[in-house]
Formats: sequence, structure tokens, C-alpha cells
Amino acid sequence: MKKYIFSVLIALLSLPVTAQQQQLQAKSILDKTAEAFRKAGGVKADFTVKVITDGLIEGVEHGTIQLKGEKFVLKTTDIVTWFDGRTQWSYVAKNDEVNVSNPTQEELQQINPYTFLYMYQKGFSYRLGTMKTFHGKAIWEVVLMAKDKAQDLERITLYVTKEGYEPLYILLQQRAHPTRNAITVTGYQTGQKYADTLFTFDRKQYPSAEIIDLR
Repeated sequence: MKKYIFSVLIALLSLPVTAQQQQLQAKSILDKTAEAFRKAGGVKADFTVKVITDGLIEGVEHGTIQLKGEKFVLKTTDIVTWFDGRTQWSYVAKNDEVNVSNPTQEELQQINPYTFLYMYQKGFSYRLGTMKTFHGKAIWEVVLMAKDKAQDLERITLYVTKEGYEPLYILLQQRAHPTRNAITVTGYQTGQKYADTLFTFDRKQYPSAEIIDLR
């Protein structure tokens, strides 16, 4: 009986150590993923987004995102969004209008799934998940939890390749809503050469668009 109690105590005492080790390993994976992204130069990623509510797929969208550091241009069927590091322009095709804003970090999270590469160190806690493979590739699964309970984005689940530390899958979970956005990266190119002008709205390309300044 004493031996059993001793074993239980050892197991309980080891739990905080195990949790801390998992957090350190998860942070190491995120650090390596962020470093690989920085070294990649310009990045182009093709993706598919599935909008899932209560386990049911409500919609599927395909798109492309081009990134250079924190700057990006995101293209889907109906919307094109540019962000130059400060100002964001979102062109809505069906309305032929452009909304101009200076987005917060939380707002950027909702638009650019790669924002986690710059925010995980200060806004989230993290742990390792259990998934080992995804679409035939060996992966790390990392789960990020928002520390701020008032933040709309509650959790990010990330799959990155063990070879190359490239994101393959990003699942965004809202706090007070059953809807999740599941993003699967279907193509990933690095070393792209992008001029800074790519990440700003070009009025000449959309001469008839109404400009709505929300700043």
C-alpha cells in the first residue's frame, strides 16, 4: 500500500514537469516555424478554407495568399485584401467598393492565418497535440490558446511539417461561436521576390470602386 501511494505521489509531482516540458517543446516548434518563414523570403501559399459549424461544413473557399514579413495580399473569389504593415484595403467585388482601415492585431488574426507567427510569444499559451501525420506527411501538432479571455479567437490548432517546418493546416476556433475555419495549405512556394507595392491597393486597377475610409 505504501509503495502504491508513493508511486501516485511521484506521478502527481511529475505532472507539472511534463506540462512544462510540453510547453517548451511546443514553443521550440513555433520558434523554428517562425524562423523558417523569415528565412523563406517571399512566400506564396494556395489554400482551401472550410467553414464548419457544429460538425457540418457550411462552405468551402479557395484562395491564395502572398506574404513578405507581416505584409500580405490575400485573394479569394469575392474579396482581395492588401496589408502593407499598417494600412489594410479590402476590395469587395460584388459591391465594387474598397474598405480602408488600420486593423488591430486581433482583426488581422481573423484575416491572415499566418499572423500567429508574430503573436504566439506574447498572446498565447501552447502545448503539443497528438497528431503525427497529415496527408501522408510527418507533422508536429501545436495547440495555441489565447490568454485574453475577452479575445474572440480562442484557439489555433497548427500542423507543421517535421521536415522544413512549413504550415500545412490551421484551425481557427472562435470563443463564443460554434463556427471553426479549417485552412488546408495546398501549395507552398518560398523565395518569391515581391515589391512592396504588391501589398498596397492600386487605384488604377479599380477605377470605379467606391473608397470607404474607416480609419
